[in-house]
Amino acid sequence: MALANCASSSRSNLLKPLIAVLSYTETLRRPISTSTDPLTIETSLPFTSHNCEPPSRSVETNPQELISFFRDMATMRRMEIAADSLYKAKLIRGFCHLYDGQEAVAVGMEAGITKKDCIITSYRDHCTFVGRGGTLLEVFSELMGRQGGCSKGKGGSMHFYKKDAGFYGGHGIVGAQVPLGCGLAFAQKYSKDETVTFALYGDGAANQGQLFEALNISALWDLPVILVCENNHYGMGTAEWRAAKSPAYYKRGDYVPGLKVDGMDALAVKQACKFAKEHVLRKGPIILEMDTYRYHGHSMSDPGSTYRTRDEISGVRQERDPIERIRKVILAHDLATERELKDFEKEIRKEVDQAIAQAKESPMPEPSELFTNVYVKGLGTEGGIMRETFISLPSRTHQKQRGATVKKSTSSFIHAENLMMKSITRVQAPQFDYPHQFCDSRSTTRRISHLHRQLRSP
Repeated sequence: MALANCASSSRSNLLKPLIAVLSYTETLRRPISTSTDPLTIETSLPFTSHNCEPPSRSVETNPQELISFFRDMATMRRMEIAADSLYKAKLIRGFCHLYDGQEAVAVGMEAGITKKDCIITSYRDHCTFVGRGGTLLEVFSELMGRQGGCSKGKGGSMHFYKKDAGFYGGHGIVGAQVPLGCGLAFAQKYSKDETVTFALYGDGAANQGQLFEALNISALWDLPVILVCENNHYGMGTAEWRAAKSPAYYKRGDYVPGLKVDGMDALAVKQACKFAKEHVLRKGPIILEMDTYRYHGHSMSDPGSTYRTRDEISGVRQERDPIERIRKVILAHDLATERELKDFEKEIRKEVDQAIAQAKESPMPEPSELFTNVYVKGLGTEGGIMRETFISLPSRTHQKQRGATVKKSTSSFIHAENLMMKSITRVQAPQFDYPHQFCDSRSTTRRISHLHRQLRSP
């Protein structure tokens, strides 16, 4: 026993110097770099161009930017994984399209432009919104349909919006955001403010006729618009080679220059977007094809493994993952240690969990919000005509006592309907605060018919 204690004591004494050396080394190791001293890093792959000279592969960056790339992409990844869990727990309803795997496009694009430039995208919009300065709380509140959301809980996953940062949505109709983006660019050229618009779409939308119509007039007028095809190689469950005779989307503009970019490399995306902005301010439109990949299925209803193999997905994760690429660059330049990057990821998990908890506390929208942000302000409907009618609808708990009340409500409803239809025909130049404020007489008629049925049902 005494011998064992002696041996243990000897080992302890031998380890003390080693522990002291390790502690001393830890104190000597420099902290995470926040330097803005320039670094030049080469992109992982060369750019491929069409009708233009490609930009240099040597990208100017700095330690602070690289650390921010890592943190921003890790936040986006964790946010999307959390959204997956919330959807499966039925806290998020409806459509939900996740962006994990494509984070380098959102982060790299922001690094090459300013918040005065505009971005408009499709329904896979969560990370683009965060890149524009949106908060995690706004994201989860909107996803769960709460008042604290970026669109007041009325847009959901597909209709994020941040006008003060030049983010014009989040659009659910395939390819429809491209003509709108060209319209934004027209306004920018008219204003002569030296800003540009990035109109993002997927390879599934690349065959849309409206895209080519918008591109044609943008080229005629030399509008400062960059069409960005986020080619994740699958339009819903259809592989690009099955849907497109020519999947070289950067060449699709014919008379419009194009550039193919490694969309899994944030630095390459930054360089391409910076190059594209300079180009369109002088020469008009350009197409950027971002070669990227999504890890989830098209939406939460798509397992994502029926039209591609699990080996394909894991292969991209291992060889091209955008976060791991930046991690390797940071470690190679001794800007942070592996443990420090792991600590970042732990902090991000806590931030995401806190945002979810806060979002759950946010109230649901008031019923009266059904009629706001739909029609142009000042034409009556925002002033309470429909709101009063909605409030006067008889409760289902008083079905047997309707009588004259129903006739009176129906009469006032028809009067409100007539005023609404007149106001729609008077709309000349709408000013929208939210993307849901578009006047659509067909959808209005459907809502009116639905309310009529409610009033007249026994």
